[in-house]
Amino acid sequence: MRTITKILMVAVAIITAVSCDSPTTNKRLLPNISGKAGEVLVVMRKDDWNGNAGNVVRDILADDCPFLPQKEPLYTLVNVQPSGFGNMFKVHRNIVYFNISATPDSLGSERIIFRNDVWAAPQCMIQINSANADSAAAIFQKNASVIVNALEQAERDRVISNVRHYEAVNLPPVITDMIGGTIHIANGYELKKKTENFMWIADDKQFSNQGIFIYKYPVTNDNPFSVENIVAKRNEFLKANVPGMFDGTYMMTSEFATPQVTFMKYKGHEFAETRGLWEVYNDYMGGPFVSHSFYNQDGTEIIVMEAWVYAPKYDKRQYLRQTESMLYSFEWKD
Repeated sequence: MRTITKILMVAVAIITAVSCDSPTTNKRLLPNISGKAGEVLVVMRKDDWNGNAGNVVRDILADDCPFLPQKEPLYTLVNVQPSGFGNMFKVHRNIVYFNISATPDSLGSERIIFRNDVWAAPQCMIQINSANADSAAAIFQKNASVIVNALEQAERDRVISNVRHYEAVNLPPVITDMIGGTIHIANGYELKKKTENFMWIADDKQFSNQGIFIYKYPVTNDNPFSVENIVAKRNEFLKANVPGMFDGTYMMTSEFATPQVTFMKYKGHEFAETRGLWEVYNDYMGGPFVSHSFYNQDGTEIIVMEAWVYAPKYDKRQYLRQTESMLYSFEWKD
């Protein structure tokens, strides 16, 4: 985790909607996007891709995805040369287009432009205008955090949009009853356990498990969002509520990698994001998790919503991104 650690794991990170140029194409007539989830098409000349500019892009977008048991890139990159950037590629879900020209004035200026739904929908298109490859690399590196956030938000919004179309409609009312707000949860997830202050929701398949924990507890100290307090409460709830397959086993926070807390703001909702690894005490199961911790509406309780994944046969980046995205659909209910 080199560059991406600096981008995603800062002390305070604010995720906001990226300002985009309005596309001229009628959105209702646009085709659906192509490409796999987590894939980014980079339009750049071959010499630049094999040189410094390409190295900068790879260092940022293909850096190690944080807090996964095995190494996986943040995004899967596909390079296409400008001469080959035809209609087949223009409908890709995520496009980073390097418009490198010796006369940047004709491009408006050396800058970065964010646009949505240019050739397809829902599409994220990021264009870098520059006079040469070194300048393009510098612009990309300077705007690294904004670029990553734009791509993350685009991927996240697609998941939430799909979930809203295929939603487990029985779960949001149960969540609201416990915490006063809810998230949208994909069809296939089922309620496995519920107590007065803990809820376990999961989509169990033969070789994978995507789960959501929701729990709450009273505010008892002045620093509830420190990594020590968050992990202590997490371990307390998991030991009491999430047993393993054998007697004396239970889910807990792995000590292999110290979890990291980042303070976030997304669409007006403030929370402490915790990323880390989980394991089962006295067993050989584990995987990644990410949680959102925040105050309830009157500030007397801490609410935690957590996404976690168990997929020993598969890469876990996209499984976690799918489940984590649903946490971002949280909204209070009056």
